[in-house]
Amino acid sequence: MEIVVDSYNEEERFGAWFYCLEEKLEFPFRAWCITRREVSPLKKGEEVEVIGMLDEGWDNPSEILERIKWQGRKVGVPLAQLEGIEVNDQTAEAIADWLYWSAQGYCL
Repeated sequence: MEIVVDSYNEEERFGAWFYCLEEKLEFPFRAWCITRREVSPLKKGEEVEVIGMLDEGWDNPSEILERIKWQGRKVGVPLAQLEGIEVNDQTAEAIADWLYWSAQGYCL
């Protein structure tokens, strides 16, 4: 909650989360797909390389998206479906914070 404490609407919450994650996630890193999502091409258990934040969500701030390398292409997938593999403590904590936020049903 401290990430969004001064956020008063969906866009401000999205910005707070985006900048926090952008600062704390150390790219590139490897990740597992932990859940299937209809908006993503990944299957549960697939391993990908996360190469950065995808900032296209500003038009419709409903989900934090990561840019990954997948099957020779770069695509965006929801951070909520990823779990870091052998990442540093700061990256692990940031991903865990976002997964907790998402699992609790909090909205941007």
